[in-house]
Amino acid sequence: MAKWIPQHEAPEPLEGPVVATITGGTIVWFVLFLVQLPFYGWFHEHGHLWWLWTCLTGGGLGLIGIWYVRGRDAALKRAARERPESTPVE
Repeated sequence: MAKWIPQHEAPEPLEGPVVATITGGTIVWFVLFLVQLPFYGWFHEHGHLWWLWTCLTGGGLGLIGIWYVRGRDAALKRAARERPESTPVE
């Protein structure tokens, strides 16, 4: 079987507002949890209680994600400040 050889160099990864994106997603998970909370009894009766706990878990994991991406963002900014300006980045 022939090996696949890339025809061109891979593009740079896209960087966007990662902290804002993760924060927004975390807020959505917590809002969904709070919206479903008044219907706890209905979810319990119909066997859909996992919907409620999925939203709470998504919000909790989102808090971990916010902590992680804030640290990553700070490390990237710190590395950019420490990099000598005379050396071109390739």
